[in-house]
Amino acid sequence: MVDIVAAEVRSRMMSGIRSKNTKPELILRQGLHAVGFRFRLHDRSLPGKPDIVFPRYRAVIMAHGCFWHGHDCHLFKMPTTRPDFWRAKIDRNRKIDARTRTALAQAGWRQAEVWECALKGKTRLPHDKVIDTCGQWLQSDAAELEIRGK
Repeated sequence: MVDIVAAEVRSRMMSGIRSKNTKPELILRQGLHAVGFRFRLHDRSLPGKPDIVFPRYRAVIMAHGCFWHGHDCHLFKMPTTRPDFWRAKIDRNRKIDARTRTALAQAGWRQAEVWECALKGKTRLPHDKVIDTCGQWLQSDAAELEIRGK
């Protein structure tokens, strides 16, 4: 299938997609900061440079985009253009996520994954509920947390 926009336009569109400071990540950061949690961002010393790092709680939160990480929700749809490329790219992202989770666990870090569908789209949860859930998890002893849309 042929792309509906020129290669230069597609390139410009794709270069505008962020890997840091995404909208879901900003929602989490602003909400957690507002309720008193302090954190570091994208700590390069940790495997996978987690989005939000809470050294005091030895915990990290990763805000995953449903498309880029191949989540099984309404926000993910495999592109019909160049499906082999996209399948390989998303599979690679999933493998990197698994390696990162394993390395963080072996280093003694607790991990939370907040999926984009929990913060936007038709299955989104109230933002304050997501923030409260993250806050309760940070103050608990639970090793893992996953928040996804309804």
